[in-house]
Parts: sequence; C-alpha cells; structure tokens
Amino acid sequence: WLGESLRAMNLNQYSQSAAQPGIAVEVIGNLEVFVPALYEQRRIASALSGMTASIDALLVEKQRQLELLAEKRRALITSAVTQGVNAEAPRRDSGIAWLGEIPAHWQIERTKWLFAERDERSEMGDEELLSVSHLTGVTRRADKDVNMFMAETLEGYKRCEAGDLVINTLWAWMGAMGVARLPGIVSPAYNVYQPVKTVDPNYLDLLVRTTRFVEEVTRYSKGVWSSRLRLYPEGLYEAWLPVPPKDEQQAIAAYAVVEIGKIDTLVEATERTIALLQERRTALIAEAVTGGLETRNAN
Repeated sequence: WLGESLRAMNLNQYSQSAAQPGIAVEVIGNLEVFVPALYEQRRIASALSGMTASIDALLVEKQRQLELLAEKRRALITSAVTQGVNAEAPRRDSGIAWLGEIPAHWQIERTKWLFAERDERSEMGDEELLSVSHLTGVTRRADKDVNMFMAETLEGYKRCEAGDLVINTLWAWMGAMGVARLPGIVSPAYNVYQPVKTVDPNYLDLLVRTTRFVEEVTRYSKGVWSSRLRLYPEGLYEAWLPVPPKDEQQAIAAYAVVEIGKIDTLVEATERTIALLQERRTALIAEAVTGGLETRNAN
C-alpha cells in the first residue's frame, strides 16, 4: 500500500535539480503521508490488485502487439529488398547464404565494386552535423534530444553528401549505419562511402539497415569482443549485395514507404492506447490511496 501511495504523490515535484532529477533523503523523510488503519491499508491494496488486474492484462497484450508490429516491419523490409515485390518473378539461388533465392534478373555485386570511400574533411566545421544510430539511421544531430559529449571544434570532421552511405565504425555490429539524406559532416571515427549511380539511395538505406545485412558485415568486422567489433572499409568490401535494376530499386523503396506507413500508423495508435491505460491505472491508484475511491465493496 505504501509504495502505491508514494507513487501517487508525484514525487517529481520535489526534485531539486532539473538537469539530473533527484530527491534528498531529508525531503522524503519530511513528507506527510496519510496512513489509514492497517486493516484498511490491506483492504485498499487488495481491492486495487483486482481493479488494476484487467488494465495490466491489457497493457501486456498491447506491448505484445507492438513487438509483433516491429517484427512485421522488419520482415516486410527484408523481404522487399532481398526478394522484390513481384511474387511471380522467376527465382534463382544467389549463392550468398544471407540472401538465399533472389529474382533471376537481379545482379549480385561485391560492395567494393559499388562504393568508394570518401575521406574529405571539413575546414571550418560549420556544416550540418549528422549522427548515425541503429534506431534512426543518419539524422541531423540537432534533431536528437540526447545529452552527448560535443567536441570543442568540428574542424576535421568528415564531409558527406546526400546519398552517401555512413557507417558508425564502432557500432556497426548493432546496425548503426544508413544513407545521408542531406549533405553534412560526421565524426572522424565514422566511414563515409559514395555509392555508384546504379544504386538508389532509398533502396540502399533499407537494405543496409536490415538485420541480415548487419549480421553479414559483422562477420568481417575486427575485434576481440563482440561489443568492441569495428567495421573497416576492407571488411565492408568483403560483403555481397543484391542489385536489382535501378527502376525496380525505386519501386521497392516506394512500396516499402507505403507499407511501413501503414504499420507505423498502427504502432502510433497502440502506443496511444498504452499511454491512456497507464494514465487510467495511475489515476485509479491515486484515487484509492487518497480515499477518493470507494473500495469497500470492490472484489
């Protein structure tokens, strides 16, 4: 009962620091907490357990739905970029383990034939700073709401152009790579690659961020520990990629955008439902522990 009562008090209002929220022990010790008789505390706790059970069950179900939608999203992208969107197209064995069968008219190319490393450095460091993560690919650093160490100067950072493949060398094994949508600069520790003109950037971004591709290039990464693997150019160049005709690459990317949008709409609706259920649960607990909810006849 006491734990639920304290959570209902919104302890964040007593935080003494905006940058790193925290509550001093003496502040907690001086708070006044309404304490009913022990038998009534037990009755409230028992009633709450029954009242929140259905909400908790729904929350579990909705979280599972989110997991299934994420799995469906990954499977859809992987299928589109490695098998195409025409189920009737003749197939052939690619000869590449991570690809399996592919449309017969697709090409298979070594990445060293498709990319040239770009190592151009910024003189002033005043270009748009980009970051690379396994969750969002390549994005503007200014759009990320995170507290990270920033260098005093960005001079000497690597330049990249829109359409370039950017790989976070240290976190490539987690999938921290993607295609830049706009020109900018990235950390000198990253690797930047300019693709040949036969590769569509939107198709490429989908392809390199699939779990299958990440696992494939991780095989060629160097390092003793799995969490310290680094993907250098010579490692990337060992991998093979499927290369459909460019117009088909563009069609695949357009198809994926539409289908991903449908899934993301369902995700957003599910997340809103979860937020409402959590709010309802919190409000229910607050009412019960503060005497605003009748629990005598609750089952």
